[in-house]
Amino acid sequence: MNEKSLNTLEYFKIKQQAQQYLVTDLGKKELKHLSPYINKTEIEAALDETKDAADILRLQGGIPLPKIVDVKPFLKRLDIGATLSAKELAAVGKILRVTNEVRRFFRDLQDDEVDLTKLYETAFELETLPQVTKKLALSVENDGHVTDDASSLLKSLRRQIITTEQSIRDTLAEFTRGKSAKYLSEAVVTIRQDRYVIPVKAEYRNVFGGQVYDQSASGQTLFIEPKQVVSLNNRLSQQEAAQNEEIRRILRELSELIAPYTAEIEANAKLLGHLDLANAKAVYAKNIGATEPAITDEQFLYFRHAWHPLLDLKKAVKNDIMLGQDFKTMLITGPNTGGKTITLKTIGLIQLMGQSGFFIPAGEGSRIGIFDEIFADIGDEQSIEQNLSTFSSHMTNIVSFLDKITPHSLVLFDELGSGTDPQEGAALAIAILDDVAAKGSYVVATTHYPELKVYGYERPETVNASVEFDSMTLEPTYKLLIGVPGRSNALDISSRLGLPQTIIDSASQFVSKDSQDLNNMIGDLVQKRHDVEEEKIHTQQYLKESEQLHSDLEKAYAALNEQRDQLLEKAKQKSNDMVNETSKKADQIIADLRQMRLSGGSNIKENELIDAKGQINQLHQPENLKKNKVLKRAKQKHDLHPNDDVLVKTYGQKGVLLRKAGNHEWEVQIGILKMKINENDLEKISVPDENAKGNRTSVKRTASSGISTSLDLRGQRYEEALTNVDRYLDSAQLAGYSTVTLIHGKGTGSLRSGITQYLKNNRAVKNFEYASPNAGGNGATVVHLK
Repeated sequence: MNEKSLNTLEYFKIKQQAQQYLVTDLGKKELKHLSPYINKTEIEAALDETKDAADILRLQGGIPLPKIVDVKPFLKRLDIGATLSAKELAAVGKILRVTNEVRRFFRDLQDDEVDLTKLYETAFELETLPQVTKKLALSVENDGHVTDDASSLLKSLRRQIITTEQSIRDTLAEFTRGKSAKYLSEAVVTIRQDRYVIPVKAEYRNVFGGQVYDQSASGQTLFIEPKQVVSLNNRLSQQEAAQNEEIRRILRELSELIAPYTAEIEANAKLLGHLDLANAKAVYAKNIGATEPAITDEQFLYFRHAWHPLLDLKKAVKNDIMLGQDFKTMLITGPNTGGKTITLKTIGLIQLMGQSGFFIPAGEGSRIGIFDEIFADIGDEQSIEQNLSTFSSHMTNIVSFLDKITPHSLVLFDELGSGTDPQEGAALAIAILDDVAAKGSYVVATTHYPELKVYGYERPETVNASVEFDSMTLEPTYKLLIGVPGRSNALDISSRLGLPQTIIDSASQFVSKDSQDLNNMIGDLVQKRHDVEEEKIHTQQYLKESEQLHSDLEKAYAALNEQRDQLLEKAKQKSNDMVNETSKKADQIIADLRQMRLSGGSNIKENELIDAKGQINQLHQPENLKKNKVLKRAKQKHDLHPNDDVLVKTYGQKGVLLRKAGNHEWEVQIGILKMKINENDLEKISVPDENAKGNRTSVKRTASSGISTSLDLRGQRYEEALTNVDRYLDSAQLAGYSTVTLIHGKGTGSLRSGITQYLKNNRAVKNFEYASPNAGGNGATVVHLK
């Protein structure tokens, strides 16, 4: 992407906002060099990484990365045989420790079956060096301090130093107390030139002997090393020198330890920076409310409810923007400060963000295209030093990229042809648009020229658009209207400002109505196109949810089958155990009987045999009595025979079974009706006899019991009407009617609404609709019964 357009569209500000969420130097370095990709595979990979990071942010609060410095310069020094300082080794050790922690983090995610598309691959490229990591962690702390555990000699030397320092302090403490304290400027022990000294008044310099190492600015205090501690200070210096030499040896040893692994450590640092950038993109997306865009193979873009990412989300006006599928050129007209320029920048910047792997400030279901270049001529770049006018600066910029555009380029023109004579400017703008269209590029341009509105109607693959203006408040709404060219609103504004109506009416006669009718027609077509896009997005969402539900059901079904198999196996095992136990007890009883026969011959008493049989019978485990009663009662209810009295549960009516009409159906006599009813809808009942002969109850139909196919409810109260409808539908269903009419009149519509709601909830109603216009229209409802 050309640097000029990136700056014009303020792409760098997006990177500045994302940078605040980075913690590693290499992450910041990668973001600094980030630019939009032009290859679909790279764009998809970048968006997948951001999606993975967003999922991790939602589930785990983000990837656990601490602040990490760039160790590449340190590794280069190792490659030429240099020895690193303790702080440099600490930085390298931190890289190795974080590598272990991040790999462990992603391994735990994988164990928890968290679905990621790209970041597992990235994380498992990290190479751990366990022995090197352990040695560095043992020897050097994060602040660069070499620990006592780095070597046994270093630990011993440090103990000796502590002992010597304590001896020196104890010796000098005697001078700061008692009689000698009067010779001191201050009763303290201090250090000068790495030697322990005391501050002595200048006139008493010979009292303590020893050597003077420093004096105060006034010369009245001398810092003297008393002769009593000279040997101790010398010993301390030797011990410290030995300590420093041992530390140098340790640092040299550690540097040699990690020198063979500089390539692996550098690669690890780069991967950690890459993970840091993915994490930062996810956090940035969450904070601005951005969503993941889809990618089209063609240069079709569709931004739902899009807004400029640098505007306040709560105040920004959201617009639906489309380009590429039905038209490749969009001409936006409208008043100044109406939002034309910000719309251009929004289109360009959102596209740049999507091609860089950022989520975009738009609603779910938005799509981005893939453009090899985005050229933007936006703003007034006139220069006094270069003697360029507004027109000249625009033309210079346009000339610079006209020969570079391709069929895969997106071109953004702001006020094309402005800054010169209107007639010449409009002609020039049309010529430029024709040239760009001939090259197959995608164009969004803003203009004030009315000639370009006509151009939008006449040229193929071109559409007019405008930013809305409220003529009542005389303020722009910043809403983008695709398919409708901008109006000057001069008549409306003039009327609001008090221009006489006679003048307004006179001016209106010169305005053609055909133009506005065409505007409305095109606007309607574009709105329908937008509605189709929205419906497609909702359908895709429903499909996704259905597929997820199907997947969940398959998993649940598999788990249920597995559980069933396990329960069957357990039941078989338990049954086998019971059989084995029963067999053992039976064998024992038989053995006892044989023993009784052998011992008593044939004189076995009858009661002994009965007792033995009783022992065998006791091996039978009785079933749950309560459960048996329930099953028995349920079986009795469904044990049906001809001439049985039954209750038809759906209708709440009693009837008599005539014959079985199928596997699960019976023919039932209900009054004068004969109906086929599913046996699950029948309940066997007892009907008391009215005479000794057991005559069956019969229903006689009188002349007054005839049911009309329509019910007139006009003039009835709401509650009364619903009661009558309920009774009427029951009677109509028993009479075998399939269609009836409810006459409720039009009136205020409250009775009609109540009846409609009742019919929706009535299980006996198959469907219903208003009567035909010649049969009462919405004053009557035709009901189809099941």
